[in-house]
Amino acid sequence: MYDTILVPTDGSQQAARGVDHGLDIAEQYGASVSCLYVVDERRHGRPAALSSVEAEHEKVEDEATELLEEIADRARDAGLESDYECRRGLPWEEIIAHAEQRDADLIVMGRRGATDDRRTPLGSVTERVMRRTEIPVQAV
Repeated sequence: MYDTILVPTDGSQQAARGVDHGLDIAEQYGASVSCLYVVDERRHGRPAALSSVEAEHEKVEDEATELLEEIADRARDAGLESDYECRRGLPWEEIIAHAEQRDADLIVMGRRGATDDRRTPLGSVTERVMRRTEIPVQAV
């Protein structure tokens, strides 16, 4: 039923629940796992070359890559194929683009991310992904 599952993360506790659930589903179906972290340009700004914003982006990307490598290692330890990527941009746009490029059958993500605004049932990124893609999204 599922061949490729996209598991986006922003490193938050809520996103970690999505990662755990996505890996469990992938293991049940023998699906490959594609992990994604998007450096949110709304939060970190759009960098000019050699700016302090660029240095901040590189720092966040380094931390994100470590996190993605850990998730990919967990997938491989479970006997699953996996890949990962860190991108810059608007998270919902990059999540959808990545899912389409990888021909994902399912996107599994946390209901909320780093901002964790509990006044709404879904965070803004999850809600936008769900509304803008035909790929099934499971919010955990």
